[in-house]
Order: sequence, then C-alpha cells, then structure tokens
Amino acid sequence: MATQHPVLALDIGGTKLAVAMVTPDGRTHGFLVEPTEKHRGPDAVIAHLFDLGHRSIAAANLGAPAAVGISCGGPLDARAGVLTGPLHLPGWIDVPIVAMSSAAFGVPAVLENDATAAVLGEHRFGAARGADIALYLTLSTGVGGGSIIDGRLHRGAAGNGGEFGHLMVRPGGRTCECGRHGCLEAYASGTNIAVRANELLADGGRESSLRSLPLVRAEHVSAAAAAGDPLARELWDDTTALLGQAVTDLVNVFEPNVVVLGGGVTRSGALLLDPVRDIVQRTAMPPAAARAVVTLAGLGDEVCVVGAGALALDLALDLKGSARV
Repeated sequence: MATQHPVLALDIGGTKLAVAMVTPDGRTHGFLVEPTEKHRGPDAVIAHLFDLGHRSIAAANLGAPAAVGISCGGPLDARAGVLTGPLHLPGWIDVPIVAMSSAAFGVPAVLENDATAAVLGEHRFGAARGADIALYLTLSTGVGGGSIIDGRLHRGAAGNGGEFGHLMVRPGGRTCECGRHGCLEAYASGTNIAVRANELLADGGRESSLRSLPLVRAEHVSAAAAAGDPLARELWDDTTALLGQAVTDLVNVFEPNVVVLGGGVTRSGALLLDPVRDIVQRTAMPPAAARAVVTLAGLGDEVCVVGAGALALDLALDLKGSARV
C-alpha cells in the first residue's frame, strides 16, 4: 500500500491563525501561528491565512498536500463548507471557505467546528486516544466543545452540536455573544476573564498587582492569582467554580471516559485543572464521577490544527478509496 501523503491544516481563531502540514502519525510540520487581526475583515484575513498555508507547505518540505482541513468556531455549515456567521468573527457571513481553500491550494478541502476537530485530534493522537466516550472543551477566545460518542465523532443534526460554551451557569448573568445571559463562555473564555478583570479594576478601591499593567489579559489574571493577588484569586476561583459546575453537568449527562480541557486558558495548568477536577469528583453523580478522567489536552496549542489535519487525512483516504472503485 502506498504511503499516505500529508495534508494541510488551517485553524481560524478569533485571536490567532494557525497552520501546519500534518502527517498520518499526527505530527505537525511547518507549524506557523500569527495574529488573526479580525478587524481587517474576512477578505484580508483569508488572504493572510492562505499565505500562511503556502509558507507552511514550503517550510515543511513534504511536497504538495493531498487535502486541506479547516477548523473554525461556529456557527458554520460543514456539509456546504460555509462559515455562516462565527461568533468570534463578526461580519463573516456565508463565507464559502471550503471552495476558496480548494481554489487556493488545488486540492479538496473539508470544514469542521474547531472544537469538534479538536476532539477528533485528541481521540486519535492525544489525551482521549481510544476512549469510547470523550468530551472536549476549548477555553480560548470563546468556549467551544466537541464529543466522541461510541467511538465516533458526534456533530449534531445540523453539524453544530457540542456548544458546551453555551451551557447556562449563572441564569440572568453576563451577556454572552450568543445573546443569552449567563453562559459559560461569558465567564470562562480568555476574552471574558480579561473583561471581568478590567471591570473589577475599573470599580476602584481594591489593590491589585494587575493595576500596573496597561492591558490585562487572562494569562495575567492566572499568574496574579497563583501569586496570591486577592482580586485575581477571587476572579479565578469564580471562573474555575463555574467551569467545574459545567463539566460536572456534562459528566452527569454523558458519563464519559475522559473530559479534555484545551485552549489558551489551560496554559495555567494545575491552577485550572485541579479545582475543576476536584469539583467533578465531589459533585458528579456516581458512578460517572469515578469513571471520568478530567485532563488537559495532550496536543497542547496544536490541538485544533492536528484535528483539522485528521479530518483532511480522512477526506484524502475517502477520495483515494472512491477513485479505486
């Protein structure tokens, strides 16, 4: 049997664009990350994305890709290959990203929700490898989710299932990008952790090491919390409590073998994982609590790229099989 060719993976995030060539062993080659600069609009960002893709192909030096895999937050229409209106990319309405990618690289392309792609990557190559039931939550610009059920990728009836970031954790609470009030994303995304910190600082009257920073980001909050800053610690404890509550609900519903947490916020490591894991173990219903492993993504910052690559590898195999028939 001929060796399977590598594929090109493109991840479109609200903060960063990430691309790489991915080989069948799940390894990335020519991995590149640059800011999205979404304020420039879809045309400029997509041109930048495709330029990164061509640069990655050249850097990897593995030849032309057999297919392109694209991961992006939703809503999107994976079957049609269209970004219908991603919440993290305002103004991206009905963008035919699959057709555009196929034209740019001269090979077939496939689109998937970023967290759905990520759970596939973790199931095939990472922390959820071989699990019968696996859940994935990405904590990044937004909060997304994906699931493996009975060993198979679950997409939902219209392909947008797994929106774990829109679990209600505080009814009537903060306004979410989706229009509801009190969603997990409104509290636990990197974007909203930073927004909440800046709101607390704007209230005045409380000392915090964060006041010395010109622009507070989520990583500053976690670092200050770890150092014992009272304001940061209060915010971080509230965030992990709400995240733990949401993961517990998911564990009760799905009874998974593993729950994987990924995305930029998880770079805080044990500061995030330990309290969430503790809440799940204390409050999830037995026997689900005893069976569920809560862990960090094994693929780290490359998880969505590897997931998009896994989708493209599958597409290339399917097309190769069809050609033989």
